[in-house]
Amino acid sequence: MTAHPTADPPWTVERMPDLTGTTIIVTGANSGIGLEAARSFALHGAHVVLAVRDEHRGSDAAATVEGSTEVRHLDLADLASVRAFAENWHGDIRVLVNNAGVLVPPFGRTRDGFELQFGTNHLGHFALTNLLLPYLTGRVVTVASSAHRTGHIDFDDLDWSTRAYRAGSDAYAQSKLANLLFTLELQHRLEEADSRVIATAAHPGMAATNLGSGTGNAMLKLVGKIAVRWVAQPAVAGAAPTLYAATAPMPGAGYAGPSRRGGMAGPPVLVDRAAAAEDRATAARLWSVSEELTGVAFPW
Repeated sequence: MTAHPTADPPWTVERMPDLTGTTIIVTGANSGIGLEAARSFALHGAHVVLAVRDEHRGSDAAATVEGSTEVRHLDLADLASVRAFAENWHGDIRVLVNNAGVLVPPFGRTRDGFELQFGTNHLGHFALTNLLLPYLTGRVVTVASSAHRTGHIDFDDLDWSTRAYRAGSDAYAQSKLANLLFTLELQHRLEEADSRVIATAAHPGMAATNLGSGTGNAMLKLVGKIAVRWVAQPAVAGAAPTLYAATAPMPGAGYAGPSRRGGMAGPPVLVDRAAAAEDRATAARLWSVSEELTGVAFPW
């Protein structure tokens, strides 16, 4: 992961602007970097909506946030839930943070029949974003991963119906590559529509969160525990690229990530992505397929 050089002092959360009077939605904000991002947004004055699958856990998480919060139910693995969330929304949204995700769980499918990681990490957020775009005034931030570098979009088998699922890491990489291709095409469409909203993306590097706790891969779980103990930065530091992508000066489709340890830790900066994540033709095709699968289209 190549960081773009900068002569400025390292970016810190203290450089975030005053967000008083704004509303920010963070999906999957009941733990990990989503919760840490919610805390920082609220401390800077935003009203933060924790969009979570488990409202009880969401309420417990919200109780740890100093500032204005709200908990709403959202299950990204169920398009009916995504639609209900959007239908019940009213008012401007300064930032939508597409943070929730699943990491290499045992093979499973969403309520709509999609492979669980592709359906949750990509299609759920694809539908949510397009349904909420009429309310957006600022940015859409999608949390990706350095795992996108090994990803491949297999349009002949997006649901892993014919391929061996194995540990699920290939499916995860596909979903994270899809996140960046979604950001690329979304920015293109926003520009074509003369919208002031911009699409950005971020990755947390190696952060100590519980994202991989549901994996069915025993070896990956062991490696994860070792990495968290010896390599990972705390969740609050892992949230910094998300906060940077949401509030710092960023180009459309810009990608933020840690600046040190090969992109695993350190203050956030603009970083490069794999060539596959910059393929406009693949991004456009993925968008078209995603519209067909979800029944949700770009609103303009």
